[in-house]
Amino acid sequence: MAKTGAALLQDVAERILVRWLERQGRADVRRTSVSGTGLGQHIDIAYAWQGGFRRVLVKPDPYCGTDPTLISDRSLNFYRSGAGTYGLEAIADSATRQAGWAVESGADEIHYYFLALAQPEAEVAALASEPDEVFYSELKVGHDDLVIIPARGLHTWFNANAERYASRPVMGEGSSSWYRMVPRIDLERGVQGVRDEGSVFATLTR
Repeated sequence: MAKTGAALLQDVAERILVRWLERQGRADVRRTSVSGTGLGQHIDIAYAWQGGFRRVLVKPDPYCGTDPTLISDRSLNFYRSGAGTYGLEAIADSATRQAGWAVESGADEIHYYFLALAQPEAEVAALASEPDEVFYSELKVGHDDLVIIPARGLHTWFNANAERYASRPVMGEGSSSWYRMVPRIDLERGVQGVRDEGSVFATLTR
């Protein structure tokens, strides 16, 4: 069954970032299917690192669009107006009160990927099943910006500062979670070691 909505955007983001990591010289890059709660919570990508594996949690965010015409096009579900914030998950499941990935996770790095796609969802879904040469040549990335956040540093900072920021519910598959909306400048100043890699998709198509 073809993926749709947030699951589709997640799939596209992971595919892009796996290739980018490989281009950065990372070895044995692989997508994973690790999920669970607490410190075992969802890992999307792993790569060889210092005799072990570096674990990556990928969080795509389409709220980074800059073109007013594309923003107003209702057919473009993955091209939203830029908000200048990070959406950080405080509670993963409002029923069980499971902690979100911003509070704790099994990841070493959070790859927060601002990714606005200038194509209707149906076209993106069709490309997701295509081989790499078609996927990378025909996917229309209107804007992207990869920010790599040290997970441990994020957890420490967020646990001390979360209450300062507005929260909002986000509906998932059969459950709702709660996010805190944090201005980019606050997080990037508050968490040591944050790296803004800028647009990475363009480097994969040269």
